[in-house]
Amino acid sequence: MHVDSLSARAAALVRLFAAGAIAALCALPAGANEVMKWNDTAVKATGTGGQNAIQQSRTIAMVQGAVHDALNAIKPRYAAYYFEGSAAAGASPDAAIAAATRTVLVAVIPSFGSPAQRTDALAFVEEAYRTSMAGLAEGSAKANGLAVGQAAGEAMLALRKDDGATRGAPYTPVNAPGRWRPTPNPDPPNPPIKDPKVAPGLAASALPGWGNVTPFTLLSASQYWLPGPPALTSAQYARDFNEVKAVGGQVSTVRTAEQAEIARFWFEGPPSWYRVARAASEARGLDAWDSARVLAGVSLAMADGYIAGFKIRYVYDLWRPVTAIREAAEDGNDATVADPTWNSLQNTPPVSDYPSTQSIFSGAAAVVLASFLGSDQVAFTISSGPPFANIKRSFTSLSQAARESADSRVYAGIHFRSACEDGLVLGRKIGQRVAISYLQPLRPT
Repeated sequence: MHVDSLSARAAALVRLFAAGAIAALCALPAGANEVMKWNDTAVKATGTGGQNAIQQSRTIAMVQGAVHDALNAIKPRYAAYYFEGSAAAGASPDAAIAAATRTVLVAVIPSFGSPAQRTDALAFVEEAYRTSMAGLAEGSAKANGLAVGQAAGEAMLALRKDDGATRGAPYTPVNAPGRWRPTPNPDPPNPPIKDPKVAPGLAASALPGWGNVTPFTLLSASQYWLPGPPALTSAQYARDFNEVKAVGGQVSTVRTAEQAEIARFWFEGPPSWYRVARAASEARGLDAWDSARVLAGVSLAMADGYIAGFKIRYVYDLWRPVTAIREAAEDGNDATVADPTWNSLQNTPPVSDYPSTQSIFSGAAAVVLASFLGSDQVAFTISSGPPFANIKRSFTSLSQAARESADSRVYAGIHFRSACEDGLVLGRKIGQRVAISYLQPLRPT
C-alpha cells in the first residue's frame, strides 16, 4: 500500500503525522540506529492501529525477526530466525531495515482495530517510510537493500499466515468461587476511559484462543507448564489475598508513593521492554546487527510469553483480586475477609489472574537481554509511555527491572503474588530457550 493509494482522509493524516513521526524518531537517543528507530515506529504504529498488547507482541516479533534476517542476509553474523536468502553485494542496510518493517506492518495492520485506526496506522507507517527513503541516495545499494528487506518481510508473513492469531475460541465464564468472571473498573477508571460505555469495565474475556496461536520459539504453548494457583483454602492463598487487598486497593494506607509510581510506570506493558532493549543497546553502543539481534530475541520471547501464558490461564481460570475480595465469604478460607466495596488501584485487564503475563514477558525479556548483552548488570534509565507517560525510573540490572515489573501488578491491585512469581519463573524459562537456541553467532569460516 503506497501513499498515493490512501484515501483523502489518510492523505491528510500523512501531512499531520509527518512532523510527529520525525519528532518521534528524533526523540530517540543520539546513538540510535535505524533498527531502534524503526522499532519505535512499529510500536507506535501498532498502538495507533488498535492492536492490544497481546496482538502487538506478535506483530513486533514478526517485524524484528524480519529485520534481523534482512541484515544478516546482507552480512551474515548471526543465525537467521527464518529467512536465509542472500542480498546483492553492497545492499543498503538502512533500506533493508525500512523495507522489512514496512512489508510486515502494511500486511498485518489491516487485520486489527477499527477502520479509522487502521487508516491512521498505515498513514503513519507510510510517512515514516517516505522520510526514510528520502534520506537514502538512489542507486543499486538502495534498490538491493529494499529487495532483501521486502523478501525477509514476505518470508515472515508467509510463515505466520495461518498461525491462529485471528481465530477465536469459545469461552463462557463460570459463576463459582475461584473462577474468573468479568471485572469492574475502579470508579473513576484508572487510567481514565473516555467512553462511558466502556468505563465501568465488565468486558468479556479477551482473546480466549490466543493460547492456540503457533509459538515463535517454543515447541508448543504448553512446553513449560506451571503448578497452578494456590488452593482457595490454603495459607498461601490467604497471604496473597491479604497482601493485594492491603497494598493494591484504590484506597490504601500501606502502599507507598513509590509503589504507586511503579504501578503507573509499568502499566504500558510490552512497549516498556522494547524501550529497555533500545536503551540497553544504545548504552552498549551496539551497531545495527547487534541491535537487531537484541530486539528480535526480546520480541520473540515476549510474544511466546503471551502465547504460553494464555494457554495456561484459560486452564486454571482463576478469579481476579477484585472479584475474590468482594466475594471472599464464598472462598472457604477463614483467613480472608470480604469487602464488597473494594476497588483495585488500576483497571483490571479482562482476563483471568494466573499466571501474570506481565511477569512472564518481563522475565523472558530480561533473560534474553542479559544473555545477548553479556551481563545482567546493565545500568539504564527510561521514561514510561502512555497512559502514564514521562515517569523516569533508573535500574542497575535487567533482573531488577523484571522484578519491579512483576511487583507492579500487585501494587496495582490486579494480580495475586503467586501469579507474578510463577509468571517470572515461566518467563525465565522461555528467555533461556531463546538465548540458547536462537540467533546464535555464526562461526567464522
